[in-house]
Amino acid sequence: MRPTFNFKNLAVAVTAFSAASVASAAGLDRSGQDITAFLQDGLYAEASYTYIDADVSGYDKTDNKNKIDDIAESYDFVRYGVKADINDTFSVGILYDEPFGAAADYSGDNNFVDANGEGTNVEVRTESITGIIGAKLGENKNFQVYGGPVAQRVKADVKLRGTAYSIANGYTLNVNVDQDYGYLAGISYSKPEIALQAALTYRSEIEHNTQASELYPFAANPPPFGPGLPATRSDTIEITTPKSVNFDFQTGINPTMLATARVRWVPWSDFAITPSLYNETSKKLPALGVQGIPDEGFDLVSYDKDQWLVELGLAKRLSPALAVSGTVGWDSGAGDPTTSLGPIEGYYSVGLGAKYNVTPSWAVSAGGKYLWFGDAEGQIPSKATVSNFEDNDGYIVGVKLSYQAQQKFN
Repeated sequence: MRPTFNFKNLAVAVTAFSAASVASAAGLDRSGQDITAFLQDGLYAEASYTYIDADVSGYDKTDNKNKIDDIAESYDFVRYGVKADINDTFSVGILYDEPFGAAADYSGDNNFVDANGEGTNVEVRTESITGIIGAKLGENKNFQVYGGPVAQRVKADVKLRGTAYSIANGYTLNVNVDQDYGYLAGISYSKPEIALQAALTYRSEIEHNTQASELYPFAANPPPFGPGLPATRSDTIEITTPKSVNFDFQTGINPTMLATARVRWVPWSDFAITPSLYNETSKKLPALGVQGIPDEGFDLVSYDKDQWLVELGLAKRLSPALAVSGTVGWDSGAGDPTTSLGPIEGYYSVGLGAKYNVTPSWAVSAGGKYLWFGDAEGQIPSKATVSNFEDNDGYIVGVKLSYQAQQKFN
């Protein structure tokens, strides 16, 4: 006889996976843009906090191989989501997360710190609110199509300091806060009797057009020593955060155990930050005798490859109130060499988590993940490699509070 998978009993295991399991490393990826809160049964709400601490150290590519101490600043973000069924066909939800970001700070005695002791620094933060409406289809309501608008805010600050950046030493960029809009669309399939659920979700790219202030001391040098441009400029900048595709899958193995898989794709090779003064200055360099400058000039930040993320896990219900979980993961990174502002070439990870139902409706989850970062060479926009980062690692911890209740309709 085929075993019965009681979905209500397995539900404690469904979200036992580490509250930190969605954090990513390629490009500027951070939250993983998880939407599984919307896929939960009945009325559901969650709030989670994630803390990331990484050790990213190496040396510059000078004859002395000067040590570069840990450049990765600790990073945290929150997520929350609420989902409710309007009836047995339609559901609505709202999700908040901080999908993309970066935080790096150079210090010490190396080629990324200037003569005044000021180091290269980058800070990028984004916030996103997604509204979702879903409609269940089919005789047994096994299929669901869903979609909705996404509002996203972005802000960025970059300082390039030290001789590693050559003529760009002293360059500063401040990008004003901007809010713009995109959309989400997806389809899911569920079979509650075996706790099976699969969802494919697409998020559109979001184009931001906002004001950016630049300071570029070299740009003001008169010919033949420089391009003779203004040292400062305030102009419009376009930053387009990338589209993405997430696939989430889970199924019961037996009445107390669940297997999950998650795959994420982000085309970081399409992403670039191209401030106008920085780019225009680079286009003037051939007239100063500099060879090898592309016709389109230099981007301040860009990536060579797309990101693939794969994470597999198992969750085990130990009692009606307690479940534990484990995950293993791989992130491809976005190319090597990569930008000196984030010199990591993907990672391997292992994670552990636990969920405890304080009451039938309220639960607390906690978890952690350890990451082994891939070795990477840091490069400046001219594609010259200026640093090397090896044998680095990091960890992520997270906590989540969730509420779930069944809804009944006539």
